[in-house]
Amino acid sequence: MEQLLDTAREAIGNAHTPYSGYGVGAALETSTGPVYTGCNLEVANYSNSLHAEEVALGTAVADGHRSFDRLAVVSGERDGVTPCGMCRQTLAEFCSPAFEVVCRGSDGVETYRLDELLPEPISAAHLDTEGEQ
Repeated sequence: MEQLLDTAREAIGNAHTPYSGYGVGAALETSTGPVYTGCNLEVANYSNSLHAEEVALGTAVADGHRSFDRLAVVSGERDGVTPCGMCRQTLAEFCSPAFEVVCRGSDGVETYRLDELLPEPISAAHLDTEGEQ
């Protein structure tokens, strides 16, 4: 876990945060072993900004991975940061409810399950696909 957290912390160095100064790094471990990193990327209108978790996930998916074991996320400002709601929902698209999210808290490493952070994700089962052609 510590190595994954250290990898996430290193990713903060690549963050582009000229407006908020709030860097975030993520390290996503695939089920087959490779780790993908991501950092946040801010743009002036904020809504087009990318979060570290989605950058890591997008890179891994673009590289052909679809199965993941855990994610470490850290910020340069405080410990204990976890993925935002949008990132939790995106992770739920690819990860099991038991998927682990780790961060550094005030008392050391904290580990959460995705279903603890997002108990009722929207899934394909919620979509009405009847009548689509």
